Amino acid sequence: MNEGQEMEEHFDLLLEKLQEQQMTEFRELFLTLHIYEQGQFYQSIDEENRQLIYSYLSPKELADMFDVIEEDNENMKDYIAEMRPSYAAEMLSEMYTDNAVDLLNMLDKKQKAKYLSLMSSEDAGEIKELLHYEDDTAGSIMTTEFVSIVANQTVRSAMYVLKNQADVAETIYYVYVVDQENHLVGVISLRDLIVNDDDTMISDVLSERVISVHVGDDQEDVAQTIRDYDFLALPVTDYDDHLLGIVTVDDIIDVIDDEAASDYSGLAGVNVEEVSENPIKAASKRLPWLITLLFLGMSTATLISHYEELVSEASILAVFISLITGTAGNAGTQSLAVAVRRLAVSDEKDNNFSRLIFSEVLTGLVTGAVTGVAIFIVVGIWQHNFPLGFVIGMAMLCAITVANLAGSLIPMLMDKLGFDPAVASGPFITTLSDLTSVLIYFNIASLFMQYFV
Repeated sequence: MNEGQEMEEHFDLLLEKLQEQQMTEFRELFLTLHIYEQGQFYQSIDEENRQLIYSYLSPKELADMFDVIEEDNENMKDYIAEMRPSYAAEMLSEMYTDNAVDLLNMLDKKQKAKYLSLMSSEDAGEIKELLHYEDDTAGSIMTTEFVSIVANQTVRSAMYVLKNQADVAETIYYVYVVDQENHLVGVISLRDLIVNDDDTMISDVLSERVISVHVGDDQEDVAQTIRDYDFLALPVTDYDDHLLGIVTVDDIIDVIDDEAASDYSGLAGVNVEEVSENPIKAASKRLPWLITLLFLGMSTATLISHYEELVSEASILAVFISLITGTAGNAGTQSLAVAVRRLAVSDEKDNNFSRLIFSEVLTGLVTGAVTGVAIFIVVGIWQHNFPLGFVIGMAMLCAITVANLAGSLIPMLMDKLGFDPAVASGPFITTLSDLTSVLIYFNIASLFMQYFV
């Protein structure tokens, strides 16, 4: 029996105990599961059975499970709404602060106020501190549950603090050192605390070179820093270097996933995160881009009609329109994907605009030349007309070079202007490439018309 079948049988047994209202047996089985598996079971059952779970589990036990459920789950609001308000508020209080904030941000202002009013003033205050930070910043994804100590204490006393705070801290692998005004002055790892003598002063073993991020920094920059340094957590400070919170690697994984989905959405011209089984709803999400691109595509059709007389003189030209536009569109999309990725991972100092443009032009010329030579030979042999093959090959070379340049230049310009470069979607680049490649194709054809007609 494989792991999936074993888990399915376990879930069936859990559901049986739940429906038979055998609370003790259900709790024993449920709490032996990994928290992730608890969340999977919870999301697989209907509201009637979830109501039984609310009566069998404490808010703290449910909070542990909600901490690992993806916050972008579209059913999260419904889960909260079906709980008793006091139960939901207590559960939110028991969650890690950053996760509770993510969940509350899904609700409207009235619902937020209701749950915050039912919490203790201390819990509500911690959550409110994070709620006012802008979305997609370090402040919006940080947690305030961390361990901090002062430099003028011993390892023994630091371990005492760590043990007392470990059950509420989101991570204990890094302990941050602050001064009396809560300025971040250093960091010490759990390993350093364990291997050093109990009477050693923290000031003698701490690392003063602390990599931190500002509370207003973009979450992509925070993710890049954690990736570059292989950190499990990163401290977040304000303008005066006061320690406000930490960003943990599990939150960064969510950020990377969200940013990747955003880039995919931009490249495809559709929100890939909104997976709907309703065809009408799915169509309504895709139609705006398609209609926009339809009107852009009309400009290509209009341009082709402008060369109707040329096509009537050499009808063979019409055969290769889709070949040239399709290849140029593919080249443009490839260039776009590479440009967006390069902008996402490159340092500011490496982002030399003119060098990148030159590189893409050269890449376009090389790929265009190879493709052009190949189609020149194929068309020349196939049609027994090498002048026609030359026209198709030259058009292919120019169209691919221009598409390559557009695919790189547009996202770079958008990045310079402060817009998300992924918005320069694949369909848009493809449509633009269609327009330019048709213009190039027919102008080259008109110049060499006398040689192949």
